[in-house]
Amino acid sequence: MIRIIKSFIIAFSMYSKIPMPRVEWKDEDMKFVFCFFPFVGAVIGALIFGWNCLCLRFELPEICRILITAAIPMIVTGGIHVDGFMDVCDALCSYKDKEEKLKILKDPHIGAFSVIMLALYGLLFVSALSFITDLKAVIVLALSFVLSRTLSSLAAVNLKKAKEGTLNTFSKSSAKVVVNVFVIMEMLVVFAGLFLVDPVACLVQFLCAALSFTFYYFKTKKEFGGVTGDTAGYFVLITEIICLIGLAVCSVFKIWG
Repeated sequence: MIRIIKSFIIAFSMYSKIPMPRVEWKDEDMKFVFCFFPFVGAVIGALIFGWNCLCLRFELPEICRILITAAIPMIVTGGIHVDGFMDVCDALCSYKDKEEKLKILKDPHIGAFSVIMLALYGLLFVSALSFITDLKAVIVLALSFVLSRTLSSLAAVNLKKAKEGTLNTFSKSSAKVVVNVFVIMEMLVVFAGLFLVDPVACLVQFLCAALSFTFYYFKTKKEFGGVTGDTAGYFVLITEIICLIGLAVCSVFKIWG
């Protein structure tokens, strides 16, 4: 039980800015970290749902609702996944070989392409959010933040690593069978929730998640020879925006509830 609690604390310490007690990061205490990574998404989803309920209740300005909704994930995570996204964008836009791309991932400096891609990402994200105007859609949006992290956890534990690093350390320390079973159960709970909200929305989110995972698997294999901590952050953001765009399309064409 102590190790499970420590894994929970380490997961939130690593992947969020939520204050946690200080614990020593021993290998045996990191066995179940990826089991609790999706819980960070649950916190983000709960805050987004609460914020949107507040906005609808008090009829707050739409621009305020949208921008703060977009800001909540970064506030909770401290931008850790955004950092990975920007590093990967710099590497991909360099068009160099695998070894050079991996070196770029280690570079603490940011390049022009990462800034451009982040700005583009933000514009697309905010634009898609403008179509999320009812609580049913907000619930689907909230669940997508859990879904992205279940997929990221499975990828981190099971896919080939491109290099040594934090992700590789966490993966080696993981109790893989337990993590896989637990995370798959979390994913099934997410899809059950989506199905209860709306079967069509559930199907669309499943297809978006499958598309994102497939893209991530082949892209990282081709460009980097495997996954890293930076590509994991990139994957979280890519999954979230693909799922959001899928939800926005559903809302625009009214192909769900």
